[in-house]
Amino acid sequence: MAKIDPSLSLTNEQIDDLLSRESRLRIATIGPGNDINLTPMTFGYANGKIYIFARGQKIANLRRSATTTVLVDVGEAWRELQGVMLRGSAHVLEDTEAEAADPDLGAAQINLGEKHGLEGPYSATASGRSRRWIVFTPEKVTSWDNAKLPN
Repeated sequence: MAKIDPSLSLTNEQIDDLLSRESRLRIATIGPGNDINLTPMTFGYANGKIYIFARGQKIANLRRSATTTVLVDVGEAWRELQGVMLRGSAHVLEDTEAEAADPDLGAAQINLGEKHGLEGPYSATASGRSRRWIVFTPEKVTSWDNAKLPN
């Protein structure tokens, strides 16, 4: 993969701001037969981790393989495009005990609630066979800001 010139990258503060502010991402997991499963989702952000409440195939995929890539991008015109691609691993909080033990889930639920104009945190919790919180921890971060491109 070609490297992005570091001068075009977002700062750590800009990345945190983007992830704290934006409500949509695309998450890629490894599906059955090693097919890539790419899905748009809403998310909360806390302490450098991304939290997604999901169900179905996404949960099944992560139970098989933690390998995950997340993309958050904004802007319409070419010069406005900013984004961050995060590669790492995700795990599923399998029950309410795992949710209670996660030190950052509460803050992520507050962040997600704020992004969606709720009066409190997004309070979904584990239920059924596959409605679960996903916790994504980035290991490699690539970002860009097209406004920094030379004219």
